[in-house]
Amino acid sequence: MSQTPNLNNLFQTAQEEGLLSSASLQALNVIDIGSQIQAGLGVSVDDVMASEVVLLTIMPDDSGSISYSGNTQAARDGHNAVLDALKNSKQRDNILAHNRYLNGHILYPYCPIDRAVRMDAGNYQPDGSTPLYDQTVVLLGTVLAKSQEFADNGVPVRTITLIITDGADEHSTKATAKNVAAIVKDMLMAENHIIAAMGIDNGSTNFRKVFQEMGLRDEWILTPNNSTSEIRQAFQIFSQSAVRASVGAANFSQAALGGFGSP
Repeated sequence: MSQTPNLNNLFQTAQEEGLLSSASLQALNVIDIGSQIQAGLGVSVDDVMASEVVLLTIMPDDSGSISYSGNTQAARDGHNAVLDALKNSKQRDNILAHNRYLNGHILYPYCPIDRAVRMDAGNYQPDGSTPLYDQTVVLLGTVLAKSQEFADNGVPVRTITLIITDGADEHSTKATAKNVAAIVKDMLMAENHIIAAMGIDNGSTNFRKVFQEMGLRDEWILTPNNSTSEIRQAFQIFSQSAVRASVGAANFSQAALGGFGSP
């Protein structure tokens, strides 16, 4: 058994390499959220044989409003369609996937894409709240820790993350939009991370504003209407972008700059 990575060391190294600002390091307070991050790290770097790695990370909204709006199956189908698209891609052997629901439940920690668990009626019944900022910090902390782990072992790594919500933050107790934005800014400056978001219309939330305050780039924000077909279509757009970005460093850079609109 390989030992559990030391998060303090990983984040410290990232800061020394100029990849993490002190504002980000403060937001990623290991004492508070370390165990949540550890729980998502999954497969040991030593057990991954790929010469380069793509980390696919998805945070589906499992708040009660998803169920109330009748979007539960659309969320399941969308997540599963993303897995299928990447499982069938040429890069599948290099892709590790991780799914953490918006309320903190881990469906699967980082694992080879073909071992990722599909969302179904048995493991996804949205009835939680919307701790959007708190859980985004945990999610991005997990992405950062895992990518740093690979980098420390000399393995090139690129990451593609999708955050999904049908409401603005309501229940965060630790993090703010500003905390999230500090981490996002650092990650985007490193140019090996894509951070996308999907805001499912609830009739009152300006999702572009919500995600921009969290530091996300406008070209990586999807705002589908509250309908099964639009939600599925948004997942399809994300899938296509993720497949394109996973093909290699040059494609990744092109996709990162172009966002969902890139050819």
